[in-house]
Amino acid sequence: MAGKFVLSKGKDGKDYFVLKAGNGEVILQSQGYSSASGCENGIESVRTNAADESKFECREAKDGRTYFVLKASNGQEIGRSQMYKTDSGCKNGMASVAKNAADATVVDER
Repeated sequence: MAGKFVLSKGKDGKDYFVLKAGNGEVILQSQGYSSASGCENGIESVRTNAADESKFECREAKDGRTYFVLKASNGQEIGRSQMYKTDSGCKNGMASVAKNAADATVVDER
């Protein structure tokens, strides 16, 4: 089953997207966008940048768990992952984003 981007409207009125793997698990979530077009541009940026391993950055949270961010060419964060208990889980999550982003369908739930 293919991955999909799901667009939604937050309680703050901003547009958000998540990337879900084929199994339905959220593997990347976006920042809030003030416009629908900005959100859609964010999805295209994920598609473009997810193929480049250097655009991913693994980080450690205060509680010791790890997560990753995906950055655009200008260094701006496009999205971030859930928390992982291990570095290998974080790396697997990055690989899943890279695998799913290019061909993911878009589902608008706004």
